[in-house]
Amino acid sequence: MTEIAEQTQNGLTRLVAERQSKGRVPGVVGAVARAGKLAWSAGVGSADLDNPGTPPTADSQFLIASQSKTLTAVTIMALRDEGKLSLDDTVDQLIPETKHAGVTVRQMLSHASGMQREPVGDVWDLMKFPSRDDLVAGWNDAERIGKPHHRFHYSNLVFALLGEIVARIEGRSWYESVKARILDPLEMRRTTVGMDGGPNQTGYYVPPWTDVPVREPLLDIGAMDACGGLASTAEDLAKWAMFVANPVDEVLSKDTLDEMCQVQIMADTSRWQLAFGLGFMLLRRGDRFFVGHDGGMPGHITSTFVHRESGTAGIALFGATSSPAPSALATDLVIKVLEEDPLPADPWLPGTEVPAELTGVLGTWYSEGSPFTFTVKSGVLQAKSPDAAEHLAPAVFERISEDTYRTISGRETGELLRITRDPAGHPTKLHWATYLCTRQPLAFADLNNS
Repeated sequence: MTEIAEQTQNGLTRLVAERQSKGRVPGVVGAVARAGKLAWSAGVGSADLDNPGTPPTADSQFLIASQSKTLTAVTIMALRDEGKLSLDDTVDQLIPETKHAGVTVRQMLSHASGMQREPVGDVWDLMKFPSRDDLVAGWNDAERIGKPHHRFHYSNLVFALLGEIVARIEGRSWYESVKARILDPLEMRRTTVGMDGGPNQTGYYVPPWTDVPVREPLLDIGAMDACGGLASTAEDLAKWAMFVANPVDEVLSKDTLDEMCQVQIMADTSRWQLAFGLGFMLLRRGDRFFVGHDGGMPGHITSTFVHRESGTAGIALFGATSSPAPSALATDLVIKVLEEDPLPADPWLPGTEVPAELTGVLGTWYSEGSPFTFTVKSGVLQAKSPDAAEHLAPAVFERISEDTYRTISGRETGELLRITRDPAGHPTKLHWATYLCTRQPLAFADLNNS
């Protein structure tokens, strides 16, 4: 495992132990992944109260429930990248017998469709969940209780339908697609529908007025697996988190994963601390931004959140129906590592050459009276305002033809940068996103003379 300082490890273990104790949770696992690997884990309590004192480990399965949605979403986006569907496709295009017209894949992934939360029939009361044969009929009976994009409304039913879309496009079950596309390439061998019979955490409910836990049942949620049917381990979730931090093209491109992490709808409209992207919860804590998801099933409350900027993830697995906030523990673990034992900065490496066509472009240019510094790093043109916040990345440009560049990241992503030269070939002005850039600051009144 990637080393974390012993003092920090002790502090991480204390965090997990405090949540287990205060939350009265029979068994808890906390874990941190960074630099591509599981870096630390600790189990506290008992994996099974029939054998008290033996804690769960990073190899103990927990029901990860709604964390399953993130794998469903990645599968949907892979199908999009392959041209097999569009985010603007509607359910009635993909499942013709549906009676809810106009519900788009994008709305479904971001919980912005306005569809009701659960399948019809009081499923969590009766513990009877729809089969594939029943799912679409139940969807047709469900209500669209809100206008699309009007407000965030979480829906398990919607993600079950996304699983059905995957199954119909792929011609195999949702789980077979997830296994082939994600679990096998990432070697997540203990991520299964329901428990696999190996080491696991028994799920309990701890009543508020007693300290005598009640064993919870293991449920078969049928066609709802795509929204919450998976079990996994901290070992496997570390692999998943490191993929979210640094995607591999075999599963999904970095550009597409970045797209999934863009805000689609704000869930917390009072403080703007929780939003949803395409299948991912987007959580802000102070100046830090985390990507991940919570999960909850009878006897199990879990969370995995990734600080993509540093490639660090926290995993919180609770063996109880009611527990402390799992996302709080997952992100607390990350924050402690980032503050007490961050990885060393990447060493600066010298470049080898400056492209000849850029030599006259480098330095300060002014647009709308404000300076931008154009530099070269590893042969690539970049630009950043000296007044921009340190955490903001520079704009990065890619040459597409002579004296024409495309902004591929940072400020004005997607826009063109054009270079105008005098007869001797010296750059005299730039146009970036059509805005004029000159070597001297100019008033708008002077632009026609530039």
